Amino acid sequence: MNWKVITRYIGISLLLVASLMTLSGIVAYFTPGDKSSLPLFFSSFVTGIVGIYPFIFVRKSSHVLTFREGNTILVGAWFLACLFGMLPFLFYGGEFTFVNAFFESVSGFTTTGASVLNDIESLPRGIQFWRISTAWVGGIGILTLFSMITGKAAKCALSKAEISTIARETLGGMHSNSFANRMIVTYIVLTFITFLSLKFTGLCWFDAATNAMSACSTCGFCTKNTSIAFYENPAAEVILTIAMLAAAINFVLLFLAVFKGGFRCVLKSETIKAFLSLVGLAIVIVTIDLLLHGGYSSLWTALRDSSFQVASISTTTGFATADTASWPPLSMSVLIICSLACGCSGSTSGGFKIDRAILAFKDIHRKITIRLTPNAVRFVKVDGRIRTDEQVGDALGFIFLYMLIVLFFAAVNCAFGQDFTTGLTASIACVGNVGPGFGDVGSMTNYASFPEVLKITSMLEMLIGRLEIFPILYLLRLRT
Repeated sequence: MNWKVITRYIGISLLLVASLMTLSGIVAYFTPGDKSSLPLFFSSFVTGIVGIYPFIFVRKSSHVLTFREGNTILVGAWFLACLFGMLPFLFYGGEFTFVNAFFESVSGFTTTGASVLNDIESLPRGIQFWRISTAWVGGIGILTLFSMITGKAAKCALSKAEISTIARETLGGMHSNSFANRMIVTYIVLTFITFLSLKFTGLCWFDAATNAMSACSTCGFCTKNTSIAFYENPAAEVILTIAMLAAAINFVLLFLAVFKGGFRCVLKSETIKAFLSLVGLAIVIVTIDLLLHGGYSSLWTALRDSSFQVASISTTTGFATADTASWPPLSMSVLIICSLACGCSGSTSGGFKIDRAILAFKDIHRKITIRLTPNAVRFVKVDGRIRTDEQVGDALGFIFLYMLIVLFFAAVNCAFGQDFTTGLTASIACVGNVGPGFGDVGSMTNYASFPEVLKITSMLEMLIGRLEIFPILYLLRLRT
């Protein structure tokens, strides 16, 4: 592998991180009484120096990136972004020990939204904006956003490394370059529309901007200790619900619908119909359960809370308007199921994606049909396109590895003192980049009580989940 080229591209990605630190520092500088501008500007300087060094001293090359090099750049860029991303937290101090600062950075960049902070509202605006910025960059993908300033060949290789195969297969293997461009445009437009809509509901510009960035990245970081429940604003909740659901849909399909008038393409998509149908079914079940067993006496209140929480968990956002840890067992079970499959490929959502679940169920149906009628010829077809056995096998293999990782880290959590509910749901929430689970890590609590060893394993799980497992395995395979 050409390590000079690899370090050059990783360095450029750090310059992107440094520029966002500078923007956060500007926010802090123009906010009266905000003392976080110095930590942010200093962090930007350190990150920028490290990032610009290979950019200056490594000669630009026409070398065409290989898959192995693209994968190494992907993992390296994500890890170093998380590592340098903790500097503003660490230099600011307060609750930010080394592990806490690293945890918050990893949680942001992976759009998990899990936190170890007990008093978020005490943080100055500059640090809060940086915290949300990590999530917004992580939502679309560090390399995908950075690929905007690279050459066509490099853009294609980097996008192919970061955008999963299942996402590209959704649109018949669209060229990675076009796929990335359309994702970025859709992401920026969706964030801006959400920001304006939230501003019209009465939120100040800062809260509107940060909540829009958090919702569209499906992270769930909020500037308030009680999350969205703080605002008691039904209009804002509706807008955020729509934004979260939109962010969990394949961005290229959204692009075609908005910019190309391809609404029929969206309405015909089996994946989108399956996702929205499951969300709707979950809302109905949870609403009824809350009315019967959850202590809710008002249909409107039950529907309002269930709709927001189901949308939040199904999209792996993690915003909260209610304490779901106190909900009845059936509602909790439905939310756990929602936090597994989650949104569509090509979105900012986590989980193993509804696309893979559809492929798995259709393959099971095919095998049963063939067993009952041996002479029948059956194919797995999604959205009118036949999927190959290799594509189906990839989906099944991913789901198997995903569940294996969930169980392994759940056992680790329980081995270090967590009860079963906390240990299992924390594992599901971290690998799925959901954020809140149940037990001690519910929607109105956080991971502050975790011992440091579990904070470290949770960070590893977040990264594995955000990179969708295989890039980590490819890197490990290269080192053996």
